[in-house]
Amino acid sequence: MPQAQSSNLPNKPKLRPVEPQLVQYEGGEYVLLRDPLHMTQESVLIPQQLLPLVAMCDGTRDIPGLQSAFQLNTGAFLDDETMQDILSQLDEALLLENGSYRTAVQTKIDEYRQASHRPSSHAGQVYPSDPEELAAAFAGYVEEAPPVNPADHLPGDLVGMLCPHIDYARGHKTYAELWERAKPSLGDIELVVILGTDHSGSMGMITPTRQSYATPHGVLPTDTAIVDGLADMLGQDQAYREEVHHLNEHSIELASVWLHHYMGRSCPVVPVLCGSFHHFIVGPGHPGETKHITDAIAYLKEVTKDRRTLVIAAGDLAHMGPAFGDPQPIDTIARAKLTSEDNASLDDFCMGNADGFLERSRRESDYRRICGLSPIYLTLKLVGDGVVGESMGYDQCPADADGGSLVSIAGALLYRA
Repeated sequence: MPQAQSSNLPNKPKLRPVEPQLVQYEGGEYVLLRDPLHMTQESVLIPQQLLPLVAMCDGTRDIPGLQSAFQLNTGAFLDDETMQDILSQLDEALLLENGSYRTAVQTKIDEYRQASHRPSSHAGQVYPSDPEELAAAFAGYVEEAPPVNPADHLPGDLVGMLCPHIDYARGHKTYAELWERAKPSLGDIELVVILGTDHSGSMGMITPTRQSYATPHGVLPTDTAIVDGLADMLGQDQAYREEVHHLNEHSIELASVWLHHYMGRSCPVVPVLCGSFHHFIVGPGHPGETKHITDAIAYLKEVTKDRRTLVIAAGDLAHMGPAFGDPQPIDTIARAKLTSEDNASLDDFCMGNADGFLERSRRESDYRRICGLSPIYLTLKLVGDGVVGESMGYDQCPADADGGSLVSIAGALLYRA
């Protein structure tokens, strides 16, 4: 990008969490950094030799301190002009947590809250924005999926669901089979709680929103009374600290489109994004011992107990291969092993075994990288004991051009007699 102009930089720059991408540019190797929330199209190309400087932007060093630390680490000195240029580019790309990003977030969240609804951020890309075109697309997906007998489902009330959040191009057969199986049980649903993976969320965060999600069929109204109570319980600052993530996060949106289409009506929804549980998987803590998580579960169970409620975990399963940091491509033997491990996790889901599902990932140190782990765990805790389930549509979807990386997905339904 062009050389950045001087700006008011934070005294101690702190880099936001980013997903770096190695790229070739003009014969050299660079790392591409961009805003993970897509609030700007600006990006920064960092030469590999400058990566130690970027890593040192952790909010503990001022600019002279960064210069000294970089020189000690690499032997190279960066003059004031070069430092200004690098940090200004990071700031203009909204990559410094304590820089221009703060103002940009406040502007975005003000616009979001004042709008009549949350606009569809993936319409026209992942699915058609026109309802008739969407219906035609879904009908085509159903034709490709295994046939489903509408009467062939487990007895009892539908109370829980695992729905993928992968794009429809790769996951449409799983989506179609799942929602065709769920369709006969949707008629008396009064409230839907959608717990979606927050791919940019901080560890253990629970982030509701008062805004209503739009789909091609209209708007699914958010039950603001429940959301307000949840926010009061979590604390307003904590509850809405990362609400801006709702703008472009796709997990709740992609599940909502199928929900609205298959229900054929508007239904009150409680949309909640769930941050990563990785720290619980590789560290000593446990969500069952974390106050804001247990309080949120208790609150939602209490306010939904007298309504026909469906809880949806909008989450995918494993993310494996070089695209996700593994050293080797996933071969046939590894795929078979993954199938067995995923099926064991799906068995835990279908038994309503939240702690078993979590513990399985703990034992393997999260090597499958189940990105839907937090919404799945919370869904199982919300629906409680005494459920029986069935899984369907298991698939391993390609995640790179070489076929060596994959995302595994499945659908599942939980019933209570």
